[in-house]
Amino acid sequence: MGKIVYLMGKSSTGKDTLYKRLLEENPFSLKKIIPYTTRPIRLGEENGVEYYFTDEAGFQKELEKGKVIEHRAYNTYHGLWRYFTLDDGQITLEKQSHICIGTLQAYESMRDYFGKETMVPILIELDDGERLQRALDREKGQENPKYEEMCRRFLADSEDFAEEKIKRAGITKRFCNNNLEECLAEIKQYIAKQI
Repeated sequence: MGKIVYLMGKSSTGKDTLYKRLLEENPFSLKKIIPYTTRPIRLGEENGVEYYFTDEAGFQKELEKGKVIEHRAYNTYHGLWRYFTLDDGQITLEKQSHICIGTLQAYESMRDYFGKETMVPILIELDDGERLQRALDREKGQENPKYEEMCRRFLADSEDFAEEKIKRAGITKRFCNNNLEECLAEIKQYIAKQI
């Protein structure tokens, strides 16, 4: 039976970079789970790579069909944005292990859906000052920077990743991303013991 390696962490902790590196090197032959979103596509993103991009009607259609495993909704400066994972045939635990990236709330929903024994949680952390600088640098590089949304995400992280929520999710192992290569090596060692 396969496992689901689930990367999560506050915004700008480097989890996307770590996720991409794990997929590029892929020593465990992990299959990527691609989530869905109703937010607009960003510069440099491709449909079906980072996310499947849809709209509110598309989300509601899947919800009615009972295909939504987990979902989150954010009232942003630009309107309602949803992020969700579907039971759409991507996840084949009987054949292999998978990897995905998301929030603590999404992790809990996935854990409840697939079972705790299936999940391998990877919580990435970084100093808040460093995270804020990284977020600002990334947003400056966008064609149309959305600083208000960047600030909303940063502030929401404090609530979304509150210590009591991390404890409730049963996450005891954390990975500090002060040094990308060291953090990546530590994560690989951890996954090797879990799969």
